[in-house]
Amino acid sequence: MDRAAEALRAAQLYYVQGAGMAAIAAEMRVSRSTVSRLLAYARDSGLVEITVHSPQEDRDHVAGRIARTYGVRVHIVPTPSHVNAAERLDRTARSAARLVALHTDTNTVIGIAWGATLSAVSRHLPKKPLHGTRVVQLNGAANESTSGVPYSSSILQAFAEAFGATTDLFPVPALFDDPQTKRAMWRERAVRSVLDVQARASVIIFGLGSPHAEVPSHVYSGEYLSPRDLAELSTHGVVGDCATVFFRADGSTDDIPLNERSSGPSFDTLRAAAHRICVISSGSKLAALRGALAADLITDLVIEESAARMLVRSAAGAAPGTDPWE
Repeated sequence: MDRAAEALRAAQLYYVQGAGMAAIAAEMRVSRSTVSRLLAYARDSGLVEITVHSPQEDRDHVAGRIARTYGVRVHIVPTPSHVNAAERLDRTARSAARLVALHTDTNTVIGIAWGATLSAVSRHLPKKPLHGTRVVQLNGAANESTSGVPYSSSILQAFAEAFGATTDLFPVPALFDDPQTKRAMWRERAVRSVLDVQARASVIIFGLGSPHAEVPSHVYSGEYLSPRDLAELSTHGVVGDCATVFFRADGSTDDIPLNERSSGPSFDTLRAAAHRICVISSGSKLAALRGALAADLITDLVIEESAARMLVRSAAGAAPGTDPWE
């Protein structure tokens, strides 16, 4: 057997089958030092090429693909494959909290869309005392079972304590029973003053509502939507919501009746903010995320690693979409 053939056999045993040096030496009836020289020859001659794959380089590649496709800044949160949904949310929330602090400065108005994601982010905000900063609630949290004030105010208060900010609560229903009631309230000066603060927000942070998220979106788990509402959303092809404003896969919100009753800000209002930070910790929100990207709601995407890979595959057409309401 010539040297190249011996080197190839040794390399296959070592690199492909995982045999140890002693086992290879015994099988080939040579010394361990000969096996070592054969492996070195296999590398030097090009029979074997060793490539080191860096997880960070791979994540950077995925982030670059998303950034180029959707025109957003991407922050991928690395997570081990074995962690559960709650842990992925917590890790993603930590990264989002640091990004919020980076973009928040003196006299900043921060718009907060309440929900399970924002509740997690609020627990990890670093302390950064500022002056003249305000935190404003973007949508109401009340329904027929609760005022929503304890839940939403706890999130806003955590942001206020982190940044030394004042808070602007929005104590109205998340979804009105009658669109005319909403229009009447929107003419009230007390309500109008909060809407004006919302319009001045330069930093907005939000998760996306989805009926089938691993960690249920609060708007779907907190008795905000009736069976009739859910059926209506399905009829109109809704894939998710941002601050209880519902949208389709193409990002459109028009002619969705529930939006006439929603207390959330229009997408034009959201798009006026310089920094619009969306936090996604689960691939189960992929349809909602793609809709939000289509609506140009996002400037900064904080996304868990496996969800980011799913987004890249779906953009390439490798993962056909399914109806999230099925």
